[in-house]
Amino acid sequence: MTDRTSSSALALSRRSLFQLGIVGGALAAAPLAAKYPLGFTHGVASGEPGPDGVLLWSRFAAGQPVTLQWEVAEDEGFSRVVAGGSALASPDNDWCVKPRASGLSADRWYYFRFIAPSGATSCTGSTRTLPVGAVEQFRMAVVGCSNKLFGWFNAYAHIAEHGDFDLVLHTGDYLYEYPVGTYPTASEALAGRAIDPLHEIVALADYRARYASYRSDPDLQRLHQLYPMLHVSDDHESANDAYALGAENHDPATEGTWEARKRAAIRARAEWMPVSDAAWASYDIGNLATLFRLETRLTARTKPFDLGEIAKRGGGDPGRTLSALEAFRDGEWREPSRTLMGAEQESWLAEGFKASRGAGKKWQVLLQQVVMASLKGAPEIAEGMTAAVPDYLRKRIMAGALNARVGLPFNMDAWDGYPAARERLLRAAQEADANLVVLAGDSHNAWASELSNANTGAGVEFAGHSVSSPGFESYLSWIKPQDLAAQTVRANPQLKWAETASRGYMAVELSPARVTSEYRFLQGVRNRSTQLAGTQRLSTAVGSHRLEIG
Repeated sequence: MTDRTSSSALALSRRSLFQLGIVGGALAAAPLAAKYPLGFTHGVASGEPGPDGVLLWSRFAAGQPVTLQWEVAEDEGFSRVVAGGSALASPDNDWCVKPRASGLSADRWYYFRFIAPSGATSCTGSTRTLPVGAVEQFRMAVVGCSNKLFGWFNAYAHIAEHGDFDLVLHTGDYLYEYPVGTYPTASEALAGRAIDPLHEIVALADYRARYASYRSDPDLQRLHQLYPMLHVSDDHESANDAYALGAENHDPATEGTWEARKRAAIRARAEWMPVSDAAWASYDIGNLATLFRLETRLTARTKPFDLGEIAKRGGGDPGRTLSALEAFRDGEWREPSRTLMGAEQESWLAEGFKASRGAGKKWQVLLQQVVMASLKGAPEIAEGMTAAVPDYLRKRIMAGALNARVGLPFNMDAWDGYPAARERLLRAAQEADANLVVLAGDSHNAWASELSNANTGAGVEFAGHSVSSPGFESYLSWIKPQDLAAQTVRANPQLKWAETASRGYMAVELSPARVTSEYRFLQGVRNRSTQLAGTQRLSTAVGSHRLEIG
């Protein structure tokens, strides 16, 4: 059964769920020291949809373990219940429950709720199963990098109020691990926004509390209430610049072992998010596409390079520094053993490309964390830099310009730090004759690129801007954003369009002939508003590996 022909009416019906109230809306303004009341504390959520089922989520705090009932219905009034069961909320899972509803029909909206033994009910959520067979359209809202202290989650609110989507994709940095006063600084933080705990999150209780404080945000609760989500974890769900064996923001001498911290981060995410236990997975959108959810952080990633440390090999001499960077560029940087995904996941993805194309699916879409296109700094980026620029930032800018002179990219924590691994992935896509579309987050800015390998087209990438975390506009204040975007496009042949000053999200639409991404820019995040400042549409035709702007 399909209900796509009445999508507008259904969108209006689902938005009426606002009238039912969302537990936690009032909590957003309450002091976190008051914590959360007993009962249903953080609304409902759903995720990991399939053609016949979906994962459901809620949280019910009580004095002792309690068994909740859950129901899935075809109608908002729950007169036609089609699935149900029970789930145990207990301190062991931080009172979170996450049952999977199965036996549902493909390609349709459902309503769901949880019921306590007292008869108290959660708010009503809506969710959707994936389609089978012929599919003419599938729409995703793509979000990422949502630092609560920098501002309001206006992108989430816009999706909930105005979007007509089948799925939300979160590309990572759903929350941030830093202590209060670090990122943002005390002067940058928005008054009225709060997180818990105040210190950096390291232990399981810390990660649980940080999820709880983020999920108290009413716009995030509303997003989860209305749409199923696929969440791709990036680094800040654990620690900055994380990799398999450590992280830039982890000190074993004061914070314990990385393995213990990583386990805590993974467990808290598994409790608080509507996610499966599988590190990576694929999802078929009928005969239209296969979505591949990747894991590029905690499973197998090799430690990222530090270009500052490479430059130090020159001992401060400009000529020797250039020579050191050139030697690095031609040697270590290209080392084939360096990986983001690991051999097992690389093999799984290559076989997945072949299987998807062999089954006649038009598009192969990567849902993943970091920018794949090669991005080098513009040579003129330092021009106009004033004495007011902090010394640490000045050094970074000058280092970036130096790296660009020898053909090195500026972000070794993205796919640019792992060129051999990127070549393997793109070659696998080419060998499978895939119509590759890469969706990425992490950078806080908007980029659209044509991907190539061995001088042949391999796909396109839509890299999204952030929900609230600041981008280049906050660091390179001496350059007008439009000038920075133009300079960066000129310096990078794969990059076809960029926007480096706005927050928001991408509305990505798949159809048999074309994939389109509409970048939506909110007017700001310092005030709570869903007013758009503008949009930009880019698309790619099936089989072209090229981008069309407008």
